[in-house]
Amino acid sequence: MGQVTVFSGPERRRRWSDEERLQILSEAFAPGACVAQVCRRHDISSALIYTWRRKLLDAGVEREAELPEALPTPVFAEAVIDEDVMAAGAAEHPAMIIDLPRGKRLSIFAAAPPALVAAALKGLR
Repeated sequence: MGQVTVFSGPERRRRWSDEERLQILSEAFAPGACVAQVCRRHDISSALIYTWRRKLLDAGVEREAELPEALPTPVFAEAVIDEDVMAAGAAEHPAMIIDLPRGKRLSIFAAAPPALVAAALKGLR
């Protein structure tokens, strides 16, 4: 005779209304929000959130009025590099440390010329 397994408990396939989906999407893609945290809070997978977003964007013609307030338009953040901090950090901390036999250590700093680094690494062969 075969074995029978009975699964009990709540049904995992849930239905979400359009209003609930929009609310979850706007929460997930709000500035500073973490999609993974929103997924955990609502007990859904992150793939489902991205599927909902893609379907909403594909149906953008019909929901054009709702889209700007529901989901902010993604933008690129401006990157600023502070040269003084980079130079100070490179001078203080090595970019690469190589531990050699008998307790010897070779430290290569980020400011080292590439030719010097190549010569040092060739010497280790």
